[in-house]
Amino acid sequence: MKKAVGKSAVKAKPTNPKKTTATAASANRGLVIVITGNGKGKTTAAFGQALRAVGQGYRVFIMQFMKGRDYGEFVAAEKYLPRLTIRRSGLDSFVMRDNPAPVDIELARQGFESAKKAVASGKYQMVILDEINVAVDFKLIALEDVIALIKNKPPALDLILTGRYAAKAVVKLADTVSEVKEIKHHYAAGIKDRAGIEY
Repeated sequence: MKKAVGKSAVKAKPTNPKKTTATAASANRGLVIVITGNGKGKTTAAFGQALRAVGQGYRVFIMQFMKGRDYGEFVAAEKYLPRLTIRRSGLDSFVMRDNPAPVDIELARQGFESAKKAVASGKYQMVILDEINVAVDFKLIALEDVIALIKNKPPALDLILTGRYAAKAVVKLADTVSEVKEIKHHYAAGIKDRAGIEY
C-alpha cells in the first residue's frame, strides 16, 4: 500500500511573539566587556575591538587613564580615523599605587567626568575606558562611581573596561570577562619599550 503524499504530519511550532521580541531586544543590547589580567595585550585587544566597530560605521570614544605620552594609536586616530575619538587623562610618568600625587587624582577625575559625558551623549555606540581598573585599584577613581556608570549607561551602548585588578563588583556586572595571562614577556630578557609594540 502506497503512503499518502501530502503535508508533513509534524506541525511547525507556533512562534511566540513575546519570545521573538525579547530575543531581538537582547541582540541589540549593549555589552559590558572587561579585559583584565597581568599579561600584555589588554589595551591592544580593546583597540582591535574599536577598529572593528569603526569599520562597521560606529563612533567610538576612548578615555585612556594614567597615560600621557603620544601612543601610536592616538596618532593614528588623529590622522586616519575620524570616527574614533581618543582622550588621555594622565602624565607621562608612573603613578604611586599607595600614594598617588594630587595631580594624578585630579587628572583621573577629569578624565572620568569626560567619559561619563561621552557615555551619556548618545553620540557614540562604543566607549572604552582604558586602564580604568588600575585607576580604581589605585584609588584615583571611586569604585562606586564606575559601578553607577555601568548600571546607568544607555541600553544600546557597548562599554569596555581594561586594566589589571578588575574589581569583583565590576566583573559581576560584565557580560564578558577576559583575563590576559602573562606566560612570557620580552622585558624579562632586558628588551625595552619599542615603538609600535608598547606605544
